[in-house]
Amino acid sequence: MIWGTIRRKVASSQVLGQAWKVRHGASTQSCYRTVPKEALFIGKGFECVQSSSYHILLGDHVSKTSREATSLYQTESFIRLRNRSFSSDSGDLVEAVVPFMGESITDGTLATFLKKPGDKVAIDEPIAQIETDKVTIDVVSPQAGVIQKFVAREGETVEPGVKIAIISKSGEGIEQVAPSDAQPEPPKEKESAEKKVPKAEPAPVKGTTAQPKPRAPSPPPSPKRVASEPQLPPKDRERRVPMTRLRKRVATRLKDSQNTFALLTTFNEVDMTNLMKLRSDYKDAFVEKHGVKLGFMSGFVKAAVSALEHLPIVNAVIDGDDIIYRDYIDISIAVGTPKGLVVPVVRNAGGMNFAEIEKEINTLAKKAADGSISIDEMAGGTFTISNGGVYGSLLSTPIINPPQSAILGMHSIVNRPMVVGGNVVPRPMMYVALTYDHRLIDGREAVLFLRRIKDVVEDPRRLLLDV
Repeated sequence: MIWGTIRRKVASSQVLGQAWKVRHGASTQSCYRTVPKEALFIGKGFECVQSSSYHILLGDHVSKTSREATSLYQTESFIRLRNRSFSSDSGDLVEAVVPFMGESITDGTLATFLKKPGDKVAIDEPIAQIETDKVTIDVVSPQAGVIQKFVAREGETVEPGVKIAIISKSGEGIEQVAPSDAQPEPPKEKESAEKKVPKAEPAPVKGTTAQPKPRAPSPPPSPKRVASEPQLPPKDRERRVPMTRLRKRVATRLKDSQNTFALLTTFNEVDMTNLMKLRSDYKDAFVEKHGVKLGFMSGFVKAAVSALEHLPIVNAVIDGDDIIYRDYIDISIAVGTPKGLVVPVVRNAGGMNFAEIEKEINTLAKKAADGSISIDEMAGGTFTISNGGVYGSLLSTPIINPPQSAILGMHSIVNRPMVVGGNVVPRPMMYVALTYDHRLIDGREAVLFLRRIKDVVEDPRRLLLDV
C-alpha cells in the first residue's frame, strides 16, 4: 500500500515518534552525520527518502535539523540504512577519499598529487598516491568530472576515509587562474628634489685658532691564527629530503632484526657448471612450451625447498617461549625497486615445478617494479632468498627478514681455477651465504642446510631421485 507524498519540516527538539506514527514503534539508537548525506531509510512499515544538512537516524528525538520526506512507502518489517556521500544539495560535487589500505596499515603519507585543480578526470582515474610502509596506493576519482580543489596537502598523514579532493561532475564553478607574466614592480624610493651637497663648515671667528680635526682611531690588529681551521663545505651544497615511508619501514625492520636475532652467517661455494649446462640445453624448448625463460632462481628455489624439507628447523620460528614449526614452505624473493626493497612471496613453493616458479617470480617482479604489488602478495613467507649477484656482488652477509629465521644470499658467478680430478680447470663458481638465528638454529644444522643447497644445485638430478 502506497502512502501519499508528505512534505514536513521537523523543528529543533521535535520528537520523531510524534512526527511520524510508525505502526510497529521500533526503538533504535540515535546517531547523526555532520556531512550532508542522502539516505534511504527502510523501517518497520515504511520507507523514507530523506535529505538534510544533518541526519538523525531513527532516534528518539531530532536536534537542530531540517528534514524533508518526499515519499513514504510500506516495506519490510526490518530496518536498514544505505547512504552515499555528496558535497552539495544539487549533488554535483563528489569527494575523493583515501581507500582501505589493508588489515595491518592504519595510515599513510600523501606522497603526491597526480592532477591539478581544474584538470578533467575520468572515473577510477588516479588523482593522488598514498605511500605506506609497504606499498604505494592510488586514490582514484569516484566520478568523471573536473577537480575543484584539494582539501589535503602533500606530506600529510592520512587515514582510510579521509577526504582529499572535491570533484565537480559538471565542471561548473571551476575557475582557471592563469599565472600572470607581469611581475609587480618594487616600490621606487622617492627621489629627493634637492641634490645632496656637502655641508659647509663654519668659518673660524677672528682672533681664534682653528682646532685640528680629530683623527679616526686605527683599527685593532687582527689576531694571528695559531692553527689552520678546517674549511667545511657550505650548507647550500647539501640537500635534506624526508625519508619515504617504505625506506623508514625497511630501516626499522632491519635494525630490529639486528637487535632481536643472534645473527650468524656461514658460507660455501657452488659449482654452477651442471645447472648452467641444463639451462643451455633446454632453454629454447622451455620457452616454447611454457612461455617463460629458464633462469637460475627457480633452481635455487627448488634447492631451498629440498633443504627446508630435510631440515625443518630452518623453516621454524621462535614465538616467545615456543617454537612454531610450519608445515608449509613459502619462499620470499627480495626484489630491489627504485623506491626501496620489497619482498614478494612465492606461495606453496614446495608444490611448484620449475616453470610455475619462473612464471610466479616474473609476475611478482613486474608488479614490484611498477608499484602495483599488493600487501597480500608480500605478507608472510617462511624463508627468503636474496640475489645480490644481479648487481655484481661477490660476497655479502644478508640480514634476516623478520619474523623468519634464515635467509640465503646468492652472488655473482665468476670463473675461478678449481681442482677437478687432480687437474686445475676453470669453473663457474658462486659463493652462497646463509644467515640464521643462532638462538634457534645450531651451526650443524646451518652448515648441513647450505651443503644440501650446494649438492642440489651442482647435481639437479637429485631432485628427480630425491637423494
